[in-house]
Amino acid sequence: MPRNSRAKALILLCGLALAAPLFSATSAAAVSGLPELQADFAHQLALAGPHDGAYVYDLTDKQALFSERAGTLRPPASVEKLYTATAVLAEMGPTTRLATTVYGVGHLAPGGMWEGNLYLRGGGDPTFGSTSFIRAYYGGIGSSVSTLATQLVRTAGIHSITGRVLGDESAFDSKRGEPSSNYAPDPFLEGTLSALAFNRGAVGHEHSAHAPAAYAARELWATLKAHGVRIHGHWGAATAPAGATQLAEVQSPTVAQLLKLTLPPSDNFFAETLVKDLGARFGGAGTTAAGAAVIARTITSLLGLHPSVVDGSGLSEADRTSPYEVADLLVELASTPTGAVLRESLAVAGRSGTLERRMRHTAAAGKCQGKTGTLTGVSNLVGYCQAADGHLLAFAIFNDGIGIEAAHTFQDHLAISLANY
Repeated sequence: MPRNSRAKALILLCGLALAAPLFSATSAAAVSGLPELQADFAHQLALAGPHDGAYVYDLTDKQALFSERAGTLRPPASVEKLYTATAVLAEMGPTTRLATTVYGVGHLAPGGMWEGNLYLRGGGDPTFGSTSFIRAYYGGIGSSVSTLATQLVRTAGIHSITGRVLGDESAFDSKRGEPSSNYAPDPFLEGTLSALAFNRGAVGHEHSAHAPAAYAARELWATLKAHGVRIHGHWGAATAPAGATQLAEVQSPTVAQLLKLTLPPSDNFFAETLVKDLGARFGGAGTTAAGAAVIARTITSLLGLHPSVVDGSGLSEADRTSPYEVADLLVELASTPTGAVLRESLAVAGRSGTLERRMRHTAAAGKCQGKTGTLTGVSNLVGYCQAADGHLLAFAIFNDGIGIEAAHTFQDHLAISLANY
């Protein structure tokens, strides 16, 4: 079975099955007690094969209900985003915002002429872009270049510029991908990484080493022109010098809002941008490696867990964790403010995100919340279920070595069983 990242992406995009489902997920019936639930889980895992594992914990009774191969380390796929989200909440806080700022080198002359250059400095905001893009992709939640242009004209009083408009992406390194693509641009990231990514890192016809930054500068240049500003110079990319004057700033949505844009649809671009934000703020460098080290350190210090973390999205098969570790994270955080934000950001069975079309019209619909993870031969589902008896259950189900459709069938059956418990 192929396990390379190119083959993996075909599954991610097309949802192709490598094996046929063995039964209907909706066949799960109400279970009368714990022995029946345990027998159901054991039977389904036996059908799925030896390369899987599961763990279930009752947060109401504070006891484990089921554990089978729960300690085996496996690729988490996009379940990795739970570790990223936890570290972002712990280190940055839910109300933190990321700034995209315009600096000026020069001075404002009579008549509103800025004599000098403007520098558009990115702060790692994955939502930065055009108003129409933000509306189409993020439901209108994001930071717009139009806001910056309006501030420069109305607040800073700039009506003409003698110099250039330059993009500054120096907060991050210039690697455009993540570990699974050897840091090269990766279409399955669905964006191009940059501290100054406009419309998810679009580059247009720019071809320089700092193409995303140059393109973002071009968009500010064009937006200012549309606001009636005369600009004598063109656009490009450069780092703003020390001592530059701040002229305008737009703030990202809060971290809590960013996670609600990241987790339900399992957005790889957002997750990989956030891991570089962690590195830039707390790891000494705006790199994937620095951010991954912050995640690993935070998860260990906060929860005593030791997952192997190499990225923020789970695209890399070198990431490793176990069903027990992920479930334990959910258990330990459940009663905390961090856990509340995390739970609110999960997809809901039959309702939203990557679970919108799964478990519809079953006991799990609206009652189970989770994070999915998919690579070639890897399919995982972890989250919470509100059981029929009112208890809150945390669970993690990892399936390796079977087709995606079959894995979803097993996972959905088990989640429905938990909701019926």
